[in-house]
Amino acid sequence: MKTWINPDKNLHDDVQQQLLRWLQQVPLGSAEVLLVLLGSLRAADETPVQFPHSFLGPVDVVGLWEVSTPGVDTSCLLPWVRLVDDFEAQYSYVTSEGSVFTFRSNLDAPRYCLININIQKPDRQNWTTLIPQHEKDVLGFVSCVNQRHLLVNYVHDVKDVLQLFELSSGRLLRDLPLDVGTIAGVSCKKKHSEFFYKFTSFTTPGIIYHCDLSRPDPEPRVFREVEVKGINQDDFLTSQVFYPSKDGTSIPMFLVHARNLERDGTNPVFLYGYGGFENSNRAVLAVANIRGGGEYGLTWHKAGTLDRKQNCFDDFQSAAEFLIRERFTSASRIAINGASNGGLLVAACMIQQPQLFGCAVAEVGVLDMLKFHKFTIGHAWTTDYGCADDPEQFQWLIKYSPLHNLPEAPYSGPPYPAVLLLTADHDDRVVPLHTLKFCAALQRGVGGSPQQRQPLLLRVDTRSGHGAGKPTAKAILEDTSRTIPNGTTARTTRTLQSTN
Repeated sequence: MKTWINPDKNLHDDVQQQLLRWLQQVPLGSAEVLLVLLGSLRAADETPVQFPHSFLGPVDVVGLWEVSTPGVDTSCLLPWVRLVDDFEAQYSYVTSEGSVFTFRSNLDAPRYCLININIQKPDRQNWTTLIPQHEKDVLGFVSCVNQRHLLVNYVHDVKDVLQLFELSSGRLLRDLPLDVGTIAGVSCKKKHSEFFYKFTSFTTPGIIYHCDLSRPDPEPRVFREVEVKGINQDDFLTSQVFYPSKDGTSIPMFLVHARNLERDGTNPVFLYGYGGFENSNRAVLAVANIRGGGEYGLTWHKAGTLDRKQNCFDDFQSAAEFLIRERFTSASRIAINGASNGGLLVAACMIQQPQLFGCAVAEVGVLDMLKFHKFTIGHAWTTDYGCADDPEQFQWLIKYSPLHNLPEAPYSGPPYPAVLLLTADHDDRVVPLHTLKFCAALQRGVGGSPQQRQPLLLRVDTRSGHGAGKPTAKAILEDTSRTIPNGTTARTTRTLQSTN
């Protein structure tokens, strides 16, 4: 099957109409030609042209088409140039000048770079590097603005950086001011000199900045800002620390707490494996940027996958040990939380070191690592986890699979922290059986121990899925049901509690 990819969602109107007429003549349902559009085509009356998702399939050829004159023959295939026909690397279209196309790619660059490909000389030996891979930072999004500029985002030690480059040469022109936080979205077009971007942080709900490069002093200015009544951002402090993991790797972690916090070892800590925002007058939010993510590019990601998955758990447990060692808190005051893959993280760490945490909240977690690939979309995760059908990979998975590492009854080991498991009856990504089987095994083993005094709870949300698209009312109910004002885990909807 040939796959056509539209390289420019801002194609000239007459080109779009030619392409639209050609599309209408091709029997897509049975054709050997498949079109995957990066941008929506529009008909003459400005209505978007939509195509059924069933037309989409695996991409085995990446190509560009050229339409140069209004008189192109739409009854035949448009001429195209093959650029890539393998899965060796990723390529994201940025912009084009004449026959030169610019892509963001990780080809021989795990932290990504920008390359130029002249479609008149498409052979790989003719490709050139516009902006090389940074020695440490990860290249994020890239957008073309003001005809000749590139708006470039880098991730530096898990903090976003925004810079302006020259399109023709790849030369850095200037840094744009940015506090410690994340760029949540950018809006711009190549033909316009103006651009907008949204900034968020642990203490900033959202600020939209506007910048006009046609002005003599093009400085970003606040366009809109979200304000939360009753909260003074200056009362809180966000800092970044680095701590050693079990193998000595330096792991970054963000800490958010009241500015006047006393480090006396008694503060409650919310330790999260993915990120989030939660504050209290006397509490600490800790976000550990553990291996397996993309904070430092592909190498950092691979260091937490397959036979190296234990690195993720070591990093997270080392975060808790750091917080105790630095007298932010004590083990009984640490609550850990994670969802989906983060639910796996929480459950595995709780089993490996139950004495290190006071509370564990695992949401829609992947907890049966020997059979996850047999249900719904689970087979797609084998690139990160491996597959138990392979004897070698089975040995990786059985060592940490939460379901298979829970203690058998009768259990006489150290008590487990308070546990809250969350799932949803319509979750078709991480199916509920993961949480339900884990809950039954936890109740049978740990729940029957005379030493177990902390509650073991299960919450099953009804008419809900994995989380995306959840109504606001349900999201609020779920968040508020996790805790009550004194910080104790709440008992909610459907619960199974310790039998003691």
